[in-house]
Amino acid sequence: MTDEKHNTSDMGRRAMLQTAGAAVITTLAVGTPTVALAAAQDADGMSAAKRNEAPLGARLQGVQHFGLTVQNMERAYEFYTAVLGGTEVFRHGDFQGDGVQNTLLADQEIEANARGVNPRTIGVPDLRGGAQRLDVRFIQFDNVVIELLQYRDADQPMGSSKSFAEPVQHMSPAFPRMMHICFYVRDDVDFNKFIADLEAESARRGMTQVRANRTVRVMTEADRKAAPRSSNTNRVTQAPSDGWELIYCKGPEGEQLEFVKALGPVKQRFSEALAKRQQTVTR
Repeated sequence: MTDEKHNTSDMGRRAMLQTAGAAVITTLAVGTPTVALAAAQDADGMSAAKRNEAPLGARLQGVQHFGLTVQNMERAYEFYTAVLGGTEVFRHGDFQGDGVQNTLLADQEIEANARGVNPRTIGVPDLRGGAQRLDVRFIQFDNVVIELLQYRDADQPMGSSKSFAEPVQHMSPAFPRMMHICFYVRDDVDFNKFIADLEAESARRGMTQVRANRTVRVMTEADRKAAPRSSNTNRVTQAPSDGWELIYCKGPEGEQLEFVKALGPVKQRFSEALAKRQQTVTR
């Protein structure tokens, strides 16, 4: 396949997935009964009535998106689109009001009330009164969507570099509830070069926070930069993870990222697990 045909194929697939992702999001947002009913009649032939009595897992279509709350919306958007190649599905913003506050922040308001403190002291914005606003942008990748969220003061413009709450700096992935976004790298990609190029492209755009760990011990940033390129990738050889290659990396917002390749035995294990699940949920 020529590069031109390959690029055309990728663009076509991405356009198709973007359209599908937008359709799912639209259904969730507006709750159109006709669309929802049609979607319930899946390829497995299960009716909506039967689906609603099925186990919870059989009522899911998979993971629709991961959300990432950011400090600087434009910086995060540039990274996930211009650097990593995601495609914007849509953006929406200036969310405020009682319904939004209740939907997103009720648990935190209950906690603040139980502690007898101002909700703002535990990072709860005032969307109800409009002092703060919420903006979102959805970025489509081939198999999942990432939602960027920014809570900002009302006097800050959309896309601002200043969030309502101060970011937590240098968070360790060992903290409970710490999450990460994992990107699946193509099998034939030179993984060590990919990370070197990722760091260089991010730095060229002023995103010096994008830094990948190394497999050798480093105690300073100078040590990390001086480490040989071959130390970029951790290759796992022990079952059941044999064939797994991974790199941990911080993103432009300080978020935890991972880049992986699944080759050989571990790739087969994932394929078998997916086939088994598909058989289970379609019975």
